Amino acid sequence: MTTETTKQVKTLFELGRTLATPDALAALTKINLNPITLLNRHIKGDWQEMDVEDQESNPDSLTNGSRIFSAYSFDDVKFWVITEADRSSTTILLPEEY
Repeated sequence: MTTETTKQVKTLFELGRTLATPDALAALTKINLNPITLLNRHIKGDWQEMDVEDQESNPDSLTNGSRIFSAYSFDDVKFWVITEADRSSTTILLPEEY
């Protein structure tokens, strides 16, 4: 049996250090969502919940070294996942925290 935390995911880039803001962690806990779910979608290029312009910028970011941005909604809560341009860290946060 494969779980979300052990499933092999083909990654497009390195996450670096993974972080989450206190408000994002509280929201994840409240809706019983594992942050690994967001990170797995982010690193495999599942970016369809964003507007077209942001979706199109991420593939370019993979080659030119810019930040990579994802947005996901669960139970009416929107989460952002941002990997820094230098790939040193990835942060899960709520849009109002940006």
